[in-house]
Amino acid sequence: METVLVLDFGAQYSQLIARRVRECRVYSEMIPYDTPVDEIRAREPKGLILSGGPASVYADDALEINPEIFELGIPILGICYGMQVMAHTLGGEVTRTGKAEFGKTELSVTQEIVLFDDLPATQTCWMSHRDSVTTPPPGFEVTGTTASSPVAVMESTERKLYGIQCHPEVVHTPYGTDVLKNFLYEACDCVPSWTVVSIIEESVDAIRAQVGDEKVICGLSGGVDSSTAALLVYRAVRDNLTCIFVDHGLLRKNEATQVIDAFENHFHVPLIHIQAEERFQKKLDGVTEPEKKRKIIGEEFIRIFEEEARKLEGARFLVQGTLYSDVIESGTRDAAKIKSHHNVGGLPEDMDLDLVEPLRHIFKDEVRNVAAELGLPDNMVWRQPFPGPGLAIRIIGDVTFERLEILRDADFILQEEVRRAGLYRDLWQSFCVLPAIKSVGVMGDERTYAYPIIIRAVTSEDAMTADWARLPYDLLETVSSRIINEVPGVNRVALDISSKPPSTIEWE
Repeated sequence: METVLVLDFGAQYSQLIARRVRECRVYSEMIPYDTPVDEIRAREPKGLILSGGPASVYADDALEINPEIFELGIPILGICYGMQVMAHTLGGEVTRTGKAEFGKTELSVTQEIVLFDDLPATQTCWMSHRDSVTTPPPGFEVTGTTASSPVAVMESTERKLYGIQCHPEVVHTPYGTDVLKNFLYEACDCVPSWTVVSIIEESVDAIRAQVGDEKVICGLSGGVDSSTAALLVYRAVRDNLTCIFVDHGLLRKNEATQVIDAFENHFHVPLIHIQAEERFQKKLDGVTEPEKKRKIIGEEFIRIFEEEARKLEGARFLVQGTLYSDVIESGTRDAAKIKSHHNVGGLPEDMDLDLVEPLRHIFKDEVRNVAAELGLPDNMVWRQPFPGPGLAIRIIGDVTFERLEILRDADFILQEEVRRAGLYRDLWQSFCVLPAIKSVGVMGDERTYAYPIIIRAVTSEDAMTADWARLPYDLLETVSSRIINEVPGVNRVALDISSKPPSTIEWE
């Protein structure tokens, strides 16, 4: 599989570069900036991309690159800080000019060599930097400038080294994807072969290589992630797979029935249904801290899976629908932890099971494409993401049976009205949140003291960033009216209008 690796220098959205490369149908993934050269060479990448980063190359704690990287003989593209560290390492000059560039900037292409081949001579790009390359390294040609950056693009076709100060990975650089394609197809000589079929074939081969003839269990939630992972593993090992659906009592209304029906009647995959509502509720009693909730739920899932594995003649592999975004948010060495995902950062250290995670290196949109190719029904392919800890992290405070029922009923109304308005597929997520507080209201001339419900709806491509959805006022009015009138214990509905960042999509 042809691969282009992204060396992560700590930019907030380095993974977006890998995502854009994949959209060009070339496989890509992030690795730490200081990955040993021998490890990189062993992976035989077709090219490297050096990401942006928050620091100056002259800072005391600046992230440096091993100069041997540039002797690998493969094409390398430096973006923003990646360009500056390339210039600094190879003998160019990087300067704090006092002319920072942030936002949309006009770029003048002075030569069409590789990166801007067949692209307009003047175009808009997105900048975010204070330092600038003022003198390129020996052997480089300046192929693009801006009013404040004398070296906005530099290229050494002989060494196949390229640098660009703007960010081609963001949508605010209209020709950014074309720049990446020129690097991938012309400089790296990549073939656009990263397709849905290739993802499935590679995954099935990897699963067979990992598990052999061993028995495998899959933690099935009914979401597109775990369902797709289950179908990939089933394709690889057939009857050696048993899916386990744990109803922890934190699901949405009627969800358990839908999951069981789909897998027993549509795919005919062996399925065990575990009813564990009281078990989870007992563990969560009195717990209010969100990270503790996630870890409790994550550990209890594992303990149940271990118990069931022992009953299945010693199955020792556990399939999970972990995504690349889950791994990043749960914290890697170069990415700060935002929150623990129960299937990553929430896992206990003392596990008896080895993990099989066929989706660990792909994004949600890629998962949906794979799911459709595998025949998953549309209502499951396009089911909005639902967290493994379920409604426990949508109740801000102690989780009780009463609050779960209130939240379940309110959320059911919201989903029903969003679908009726034809907006379900337009939204990344839409759901209700119940803070464990009460406020005064009036119903039928009488004072009430009841819970509020917060409506949360966002648009996004991959959950790494999200914007609050501008839902129509008449829809909001209908949802609010129905929730207050139909759900006992609620007397107020509010709307969350914060984006990610600075907020997260889920409240906990």
